[in-house]
Amino acid sequence: MERKKVDIQYQLKQASAPVLWEAISTPSGLGAWFADKVTFNGHQVTFSWGDEQREAKLVAIRAYSLVRFKWLDGEYPREYFEIKMLNDELTNDYVLEIIDFADEDEVDECRQLWDWELETMCRNYGF
Repeated sequence: MERKKVDIQYQLKQASAPVLWEAISTPSGLGAWFADKVTFNGHQVTFSWGDEQREAKLVAIRAYSLVRFKWLDGEYPREYFEIKMLNDELTNDYVLEIIDFADEDEVDECRQLWDWELETMCRNYGF
């Protein structure tokens, strides 16, 4: 089955750069919306949801711009997931761009999962 790149953008109202950057790039920030618990050990990252854990490698980080992770147990060596913050110069709001990959028949589910995750982030951070 063919894998699809999923690119989603979310407009965030009233988000400050330092708070948004903390939310997407620190263990405590990611633990507030993406997973129950997140730990960093250098570039090795552990995401925990209840009893489930997944390991990822932090493959790219650019301050106030993006973080990119690669699942260590992933089947597809070229795939990653990326969270990028962009500033909309017209409104001065931030746009969060998510890049992920999914099977062709699971793209809608992938989008719904990210929608739910971002709703949690916005609720927890007041965006």
